[in-house]
Amino acid sequence: MDSTFETRLSDRYSGLSYTLRQAADYLANNPVDVASRTLRTVSRESGVSPAAFSRLARALDYADFEELREEMRAKIGRSVNNFAERAERLHSQHQEGRASFVDAHLAACQSNLQTFVDSLDRRALEGAVDRVAAARKVMLLGALGSTGVVEYLSYMASFCVDNWMMASRMGASLGGGMAGLDERDALIIVTKPPFSERAIQAAALAQQQGVYVVLVTDTHRCPALKHASVSFVVPTDSPHFYSSYVVTMFLVEAIIGVLVSRTGPAARTRIAEVEAANRVLAEVWDQ
Repeated sequence: MDSTFETRLSDRYSGLSYTLRQAADYLANNPVDVASRTLRTVSRESGVSPAAFSRLARALDYADFEELREEMRAKIGRSVNNFAERAERLHSQHQEGRASFVDAHLAACQSNLQTFVDSLDRRALEGAVDRVAAARKVMLLGALGSTGVVEYLSYMASFCVDNWMMASRMGASLGGGMAGLDERDALIIVTKPPFSERAIQAAALAQQQGVYVVLVTDTHRCPALKHASVSFVVPTDSPHFYSSYVVTMFLVEAIIGVLVSRTGPAARTRIAEVEAANRVLAEVWDQ
């Protein structure tokens, strides 16, 4: 098994004991400390025994805790210079009175993107796209702050496929959209704290019906993870009062890009047909 720590943790978190969840939360929130400090120090700082960290490593299919730590060291090593450079730049700007929210937000978004790309399980992404591409019907669900990004995903998909649709759009019944779905179908859900109860329940219902569930969230504590067939946990850190959706937008655009690259001529033909229809219907400005 060669999936990343984030993927393994998301897949297994709901089945971990309370103590192992404590250990997992500390690892997820303090990767630099875990990578650079001794296990004894990590144990003292976290209040979790060394044995619990070792059990967690085995529960996530690592040979031992040191193998888990090495993965974190490698990932941090790929990005630490960029992080340090950005931190120094922001500090200098602040000292010179030039610091601004825009600078801080840009640095956070760049860091989020790099972190996500470094930890992304590309085979999982390609496998998810292949499975969704083969589905009879693909339902899309987002609520609260995630509604807009799912609307955008639906809009992009409409150019290249004709079987993707929004669930519960414009007051439509969510139950009506979920009824009749089975193992031939897929459901893509985007949900972040504060979680929409309807999104969590839809994931559970879809799993019961055998639907392939793709979940996008920003924390391994998301209650819907245990119902997902595949999941992607995106970083959302920002000085903003609200979590950032930059990486989420990157991911949904990547999903559509991979979809088009894998469906080939059929997708390109439909895109051309949609563009032609848009012109006939005067939906776009065409000089």
